[in-house]
Amino acid sequence: MQVLRTIFWVLLAVVLVLFAVNNWTPVQVRIWEDLVLDTKLAALVIAAFLAGLVPMWLIHRTVRWRLGRRIATLETSLAAQRPQPPLATSTQLETPAP
Repeated sequence: MQVLRTIFWVLLAVVLVLFAVNNWTPVQVRIWEDLVLDTKLAALVIAAFLAGLVPMWLIHRTVRWRLGRRIATLETSLAAQRPQPPLATSTQLETPAP
């Protein structure tokens, strides 16, 4: 499974590099009337993608962490509520005499 993950990330990096090389043209982004940002198109697109991806990824990881803690707490409380098997006493272990 680790090999598939590595292959996926390598392919994603190659696609990202190809995209950046083919779209490395300067663009002007007008932020306000007198504030203009000169940047490359690939950098602008990658930054916009990351601006949308990172917060959603952080929310996803936070929810998974919280649910994992909740499941662990519920499993612990369930294990504590299970009835314990009765201990065998010495009279129960003795066999009756014939």
